[in-house]
Amino acid sequence: MIKKGIALALITIQILLPCCNTGTDNIEYGSNDGKQLIIFNKKIYYEEYGQGTPLILLSGGGLNRSIKDFENCIPGLAKHYRVIAPDTPGQGRSEQADTLTYGVLLEFSSRLIDSLKIDSAYVMGWSDGAITGILLAERRPDKIRKVIAVGANNGLRRAIPPDIPIDSVYPMTLDYFERTNKELIERYTNTPPGKDWKKYMNDANAMVYQKESYFSDSIYGRINIPVMIVLGDQDDIIVEHGLEMHRLIKGSQFCILPNTTHEVFAERPDLINKIAMDFFK
Repeated sequence: MIKKGIALALITIQILLPCCNTGTDNIEYGSNDGKQLIIFNKKIYYEEYGQGTPLILLSGGGLNRSIKDFENCIPGLAKHYRVIAPDTPGQGRSEQADTLTYGVLLEFSSRLIDSLKIDSAYVMGWSDGAITGILLAERRPDKIRKVIAVGANNGLRRAIPPDIPIDSVYPMTLDYFERTNKELIERYTNTPPGKDWKKYMNDANAMVYQKESYFSDSIYGRINIPVMIVLGDQDDIIVEHGLEMHRLIKGSQFCILPNTTHEVFAERPDLINKIAMDFFK
């Protein structure tokens, strides 16, 4: 979702932000000879690194989002876990789903766990992936031990500051997006398998902007595994919303990262890795 003048969790302004590269690894994450699964008749691409307890990384939303979101974190995490990083439907090297909702992302992630025959795993999701992680915590406690949700929100109205009028929240039009993001669109459409960028944008905009809440508050109360909610102190998702989720999830933890925006994994990879490893212990 996008707040006027501010990059948020999803598709538009955020995709213009560069990801910093620490130079710690020369691997081209997201293009590193991964594997494919067939889920709901769609090819889903994923990469694996390291050994140990599986740790599933779920990326944010947008044309430029993929496994590469975690490029600065995977090397450190792979020393301790079997890191499994999929491209979600319509991103990276995965085929597009017929439609896109948080329920669809949940179902694809749940099927991924079963297809890989994972008995026990940790999950760390960012933005859209964090929302999916919260849903997985409720749906799959049989397989998931702990979840870290970084930059999660449940609807636009709760996540924006109260002094921002709700009618000022809007997606970028496709015409304007096309004029200002030609290289990104070309890269997206030319990354196999071929994908329709307009369909992805329309589906994602409908998912984010047409629902006041993405899931029922009752889901929070049914979560019985450890969950940590993480926000940057300069995140565009307000701290009060993070606290609300924390208070509704029994026994959860809440973490604010200093001097950090929504781009946690690009800006503070070492810090989020340390927090994750401490929590997963």
